[in-house]
Amino acid sequence: MDKHILCIDLKSFFASVECVIRGLDPFSTPLVVASKRKDSNGAITLAVTPYLKKQGLPSRIRLYEIPKNIHYFIVPPQMKLYVQKSKEVISIYADFISLDDIHIYSIDECFLDVTNYLKFYQMSDIKLAQKILQTIKEKTSLTATCGIGPNLFLAKVAMDTEAKKNTSGIAKWSYDDVPTKLWSITPLSKIWGIGPRMEKRLNDLNIYSLKDLALYDPQKLKEKFGVFGLELHNHALGIDNSEIKDFKKVAKEKSISESQVLFRDYYAPDIYLIIREMTENLCRRLRTNNYMTKTIYLKITYSKTYSSSFSHHITLDTPTDYPVLIYHNLKLIFDKYYENLPIRKVGIAFSSLTSNNYQQLDIFHNPIDKEKDTNLLKTIDNIKNTFGKNSILKASSLLECSTAKERNHMIGGHHE
Repeated sequence: MDKHILCIDLKSFFASVECVIRGLDPFSTPLVVASKRKDSNGAITLAVTPYLKKQGLPSRIRLYEIPKNIHYFIVPPQMKLYVQKSKEVISIYADFISLDDIHIYSIDECFLDVTNYLKFYQMSDIKLAQKILQTIKEKTSLTATCGIGPNLFLAKVAMDTEAKKNTSGIAKWSYDDVPTKLWSITPLSKIWGIGPRMEKRLNDLNIYSLKDLALYDPQKLKEKFGVFGLELHNHALGIDNSEIKDFKKVAKEKSISESQVLFRDYYAPDIYLIIREMTENLCRRLRTNNYMTKTIYLKITYSKTYSSSFSHHITLDTPTDYPVLIYHNLKLIFDKYYENLPIRKVGIAFSSLTSNNYQQLDIFHNPIDKEKDTNLLKTIDNIKNTFGKNSILKASSLLECSTAKERNHMIGGHHE
């Protein structure tokens, strides 16, 4: 049975939130979200308003690359604010359907399975999408776009390639649209799930469009890319058998974690080093097993005197194995919920694990710098695998508050 899936994206989310809190219209305001001052030539934008996008600016661009004739002003990112606004929007979705039928894909994007709700609301999927988008606008002043399809893949591609261009902000695709709309999309990296590296590998097989992919021998794709090759072939035919409940199951079953009981009371800022060292160790395990994570958890347990703890998670925009980004988000969780009490245990977990065969660019890091960092990390991994974990350490691991050397010695290169 065909489903009715909505893929809803908050338009220029970071920049729009910054405009809303200032009482500005993001469609007429030249605002840029960037982590550095305007006079810092190397700074990269995290988001720009729809107004600037209409002038040809992409969401991610170095400040010095913005044409001199375009006037704009910069505001620094406020991740806590964006997380809060995201939660407000998700609560709106939850007013319409059960959380069990919602998949939070990123801070500004969600999938909603409304199949079993259309009869209750006595609405078509398009009408229900209009109602949800209107409610988002009324309650948060944010503008959203929506792709509708019989499965997650077609809903996502409809949103990415058509809904954002439509004045209504909504686009609905069916299987009949596969030959006329899906197959004509180029380059391949415009398609959800196909990054630049995978696009190049497909191009090497003379596959340049979804039509080429649909007509390619699926067995050869499986031989070349494994099960992912068959998934690519199915997507090219508009087929996607995954369901929202599958994502929730994977999040529970596929995960890695690490916890540490501290031998004395820790406070901020010393605890930051512990969190960072554990993050780097878990990221090493991700790289070793060719995984990336999308959902990260932090649990802090206070001293027995206080008998309390907190545990929270963040779902990232895209899967990653990049320790700098993961640590940044774990620190956001900690700073938000820490009560300045003595800490005796730290737990970190990564879930929603996916293969690292392909990656989407993220908005936080220059891809060139990130590639250099990744190559360095792999080199360090090779040294540690050969000579032991303590064979190469950061200078911070020599600080009194560090536990890296002792833990590396005790776990003998492995940790459960």
